[in-house]
This record gives sequence, C-alpha cells and structure tokens, in this order.
Amino acid sequence: MFLRTVSQAAPRSAAALRSGPMACLHASKTVVAAQQARAASDHAIANPTLAGIEKRWEGMPPQEQAELWMQLRDRMKVDWNQMTVQEKKAAYWIAFGPHGPRAETPKGEGWKILSKVTQLTVASVVIFYGIHLMGKPLPKTMSKEWQEASNEYALNEKINPIHGVSAEGYEGKGFVQSPSAEKS
Repeated sequence: MFLRTVSQAAPRSAAALRSGPMACLHASKTVVAAQQARAASDHAIANPTLAGIEKRWEGMPPQEQAELWMQLRDRMKVDWNQMTVQEKKAAYWIAFGPHGPRAETPKGEGWKILSKVTQLTVASVVIFYGIHLMGKPLPKTMSKEWQEASNEYALNEKINPIHGVSAEGYEGKGFVQSPSAEKS
C-alpha cells in the first residue's frame, strides 16, 4: 500500500516543482550546486600542497588531513587520466601508506616484549614456588600407607566390583598414587 501511494505522489510533486516561480529558483540552485561541484573536482590540487606528503602527513593537524583527503576524494571522482601524477601518488599513499594503524613498529619493540614476558614468567614461577614453600605439609591421607589401607578397605567392602579394586582379575594400583613415606 505504501509503495503505491509513493509512486502516485512522486509524479504530482515533480509536476508541482516544474510549475511556478519557485520551480525556477529551485532549478537554478541545483544547477549552480552541480556546476560548483564539477568545477571543484575539475582543477588539480596545487603541487606544493602534495609535495612531500609522506613526510608531512603525521605532523599535519587532523583538520588539514581531513580537508586534503576530501579534496583528493573529490578529485578522484573524475577520470583518473585527468589527475596529475602527484595527486595519484598522494591518494595512494594516504589510503595505503605506513601511517596510523599501518605504521611500522619502533626499533627494539620485539626485545622489549620478550624481556617483559620473561620477567612475568619468572615472577609467576617464583610466586608459585613461594606459595608451595609456605604451604602446610601434605595431609596424612596422601601417604602411600593410607592409600594401601584404602585399597584393603575397598576389597573388604567390595567397592566397585565391576571395574574397580574389587573386580575379578584387577591388576591396577587402586587408590595408591603417592610415593612411600620413607622415600619422601
């Protein structure tokens, strides 16, 4: 429904614009704006503006960078055969050059990163072993004797008779996981 209404209203509004004194004013403003846009993109950007842009770009204020980019963008709308070599080089460098996020990393940054990672790794190892040195001794249930007693208890109580210590033909270590107390 909406599209049908718009399609019917469009010819009426165009007809209203064509008739009357306001139509002349509107048409002349449109023509002047189009001529100004065409004239702005028809003339080349001055060579001193584009000379050494690779060296000057980072030091330029953001407002100037934006203005120059807009001028180049408008200039690129014409046939590229009409553009000067300086304009083509500047447009390419601004679009794809090594500045901003594509800038090269400073010298020695890799070594700085490697040294910081090494420092943090050493610090984490020291903290880990420091915590373990200050920690309490292992609980008595972690001794080999306690775990062997747990195996005997599991056999007497027939705990897990299908796959565990109480199963027929079981050959595993059962609950034993620690070295004997005499070794440690």
